[in-house]
Amino acid sequence: MKINIGLTEKALKHNSTQLSILLADEYLLYTKTRNYHWNVTGANFQELHKFFEEQYTILDTQIDEIAERVRMLGNTPAASLKDFLKLTRLKEASVQGAQEMLQSLLKDHEHIIKDLRIDIKATSENEDAGTSDFLTALMEAHEKMAWMLRAYIEI
Repeated sequence: MKINIGLTEKALKHNSTQLSILLADEYLLYTKTRNYHWNVTGANFQELHKFFEEQYTILDTQIDEIAERVRMLGNTPAASLKDFLKLTRLKEASVQGAQEMLQSLLKDHEHIIKDLRIDIKATSENEDAGTSDFLTALMEAHEKMAWMLRAYIEI
C-alpha cells in the first residue's frame, strides 16, 4: 500500500536511505561494543565489562527503532551483515587493550554524532519533522555515551 503521510516519494526514499546507513553504523558499533564486552581484560575488567554491556543494550534498542522508522517511511531497512558492511561509515576493529577500546568507541560515537547533525539538517530540509526529531534523540543518546567514554578515558 502506498504511504500517504505528507512527504514526497523523493523525501521518503532519501530519508530511508540515510536511516539505513545509520542503521549499518549502529550495528557495527553494537558489534564492536559487544566484542569489547566479551574481550576486555585488566584491572578495570568488571567495571568495563558492565559498562560495555550497558552501552550495547542501548545500541540494541536504537537499532530496532531505526529499522522501524525506515518501515514507517514505507521502505525496507538493510538487514544483513553484508549490507551493513557495505553501507557503514565506520571501521571494524580487532580486540585491543581497555584504553584503546574506549578510544575506538569514543571515535565511533563522535563520528555518528557528526553524521547525525548532517542527517538532521537534510531531513528538516525534506520537511520530515518526525525523522528529524527521531535523529535528534539518537544524537543526544550518542552524546551521552561519548561523554561517559571520555570520563573513563580520563581515569
